[in-house]
Amino acid sequence: MQFIKPGINIDFTGKMTKAFAFSITLILIGIISLIVHHGPNYGIDFAGGTLVQVKFTKTVPIQSIRTGLNKLGLGTSSVQSFGPKENDEFIIRTSKPATGNSELSKSIHDVLTKSTGASLDIRRIEMVGPQVGKDLRKKALLAMFYSLLFITIYISGRFELKWMLSGVMAGALMTAVYFLSILNVSMPMLIAAALLVTLILFWFLKLKFAMGAIVALIHDVTITVGVFSVLNLKFSLPIIAALLTIIGYSLNDTIIVFDRIRENIKNKRKIPLPELINRSINETLSRTILTSATTLFVLFALFFLGGEIIHNFAFAMIVGIGIGTYSSIFIASPILLAWRDK
Repeated sequence: MQFIKPGINIDFTGKMTKAFAFSITLILIGIISLIVHHGPNYGIDFAGGTLVQVKFTKTVPIQSIRTGLNKLGLGTSSVQSFGPKENDEFIIRTSKPATGNSELSKSIHDVLTKSTGASLDIRRIEMVGPQVGKDLRKKALLAMFYSLLFITIYISGRFELKWMLSGVMAGALMTAVYFLSILNVSMPMLIAAALLVTLILFWFLKLKFAMGAIVALIHDVTITVGVFSVLNLKFSLPIIAALLTIIGYSLNDTIIVFDRIRENIKNKRKIPLPELINRSINETLSRTILTSATTLFVLFALFFLGGEIIHNFAFAMIVGIGIGTYSSIFIASPILLAWRDK
């Protein structure tokens, strides 16, 4: 199916400087937001605490719920409406892990019934200790880092036939990160330093395709996390799943374009590199737009119709797919040209 007529020639490489400036601006806004908010807004999964979902039989004011919770001594609590307003459902989050589901359920039921004057049904209770949350944050960062390194092995081997070189480099980095993580080195700083070292090694080892792909993936993840920080949305395990999915999706888009660039480099050697890259992007543009559009159609359906449970997951995927499609066109491929210019 041809969504775009053959022979189209949009000057993507000519817009490379503007695209880089736009991406840097988005990344800086996200970083500033993370600094202002003192990091991501971690959910129960990562911060530890207790989450309770309750449903009342009639409409009750949120303040009466807060008044009742203050008597339980659960630490800092937040109450927010869950789902349509007419459902009279609320999510209660506390910073203090509870000791037992049955005791907590009875205590909340009794206190809220008294403070609101309405009967209620406790739908679910989730509890995570602070140490468990810390371990989950560490494992989530490691999962994303290791996935990026395995991607470098694949890209370097497929496009530059440097399987052994990239494998040894990735293995050394994974080993170093693993042992340093055991020594309780700050995981965010460790991962950031390891990624910086990875990019420097790509430069000296001339792994230009791998560098283009990894820069695009880091770009996608950073902007998605930045959007969540700007909107102050909860960062939970489903969001990590979304980020890993975004990495895979964006990589697939990038590989399609890289494949066409490699074919054109072999078959059309006399064409200047900027024109060749531009032609390759235009030749795969129809496929890129169709794939992204159909995926986004499903994600928007999930976002609007899927319910509150997967609301943030769907939103992360929408942002990531949009940014991933953009980066495969304006970031990953033009980096090959920027490399040539250097």
